[in-house]
Amino acid sequence: MKTEKRYLEATYFEDNPNWHREDAPWKAKLIVTILKDNQINAASICDVGCGTGDILRCLRESFPLSTLFGYDISSQVSRFWADDKVVSMGGGGFKFGNFHELNTVHYDVLIMLDVFEHVRDPFTFLEGLKSHAKKFVFHIPLDLSAFGVVRKAPLLNARRSVGHLTYYTKDLALEILADCGYKIIDCRYTGASLNSPNRTWKTQLASVPRKILYWINKDIGVRLLGGETLLVLAE
Repeated sequence: MKTEKRYLEATYFEDNPNWHREDAPWKAKLIVTILKDNQINAASICDVGCGTGDILRCLRESFPLSTLFGYDISSQVSRFWADDKVVSMGGGGFKFGNFHELNTVHYDVLIMLDVFEHVRDPFTFLEGLKSHAKKFVFHIPLDLSAFGVVRKAPLLNARRSVGHLTYYTKDLALEILADCGYKIIDCRYTGASLNSPNRTWKTQLASVPRKILYWINKDIGVRLLGGETLLVLAE
């Protein structure tokens, strides 16, 4: 089975029935913070790979006058969109299908959270997004670490359970964005291993050595032990 089929059929939903809804408030707060820190007011926001749409619903509180749009290729998530008045307020709403083929709008901000690591050709995918918005917010899992390579299991689990096809360090993620024509405005670690709501007991157990290494040198600590994600604002 091609990996993409897990989103078009029921496979991904069977493995992840809540579609990571518990992460939405945390991720929305990250987006709001990086936009406000850089004094960006968005009249229109589009979430490509929006899943259940909960992140857009959370963003509505901080952007009450913005037009919000969400795209996803999986028909499985449309069950979460029914009669959604929070997102559709002001003329926005959800659309099912390929963003590159269907979109006709130019947005102030396009957000893409945990998406391009699932794509077979991230270069073409990212280059195709450039003409659709002024600013972009990416949330990128940093799966690639020395600890992950030695253990092997974390990388294979990321592939099998959530469909990651490419793996990144901070530097590699920023390089691929630059190669695709994006100018980095701001980037920051999210503190995922210490603050995200979906931490496993193994993640919590590893928080002690991570805290120590992060305190000594955050970049080296992340490259050695992993446990982080990267938030990037670009144009």
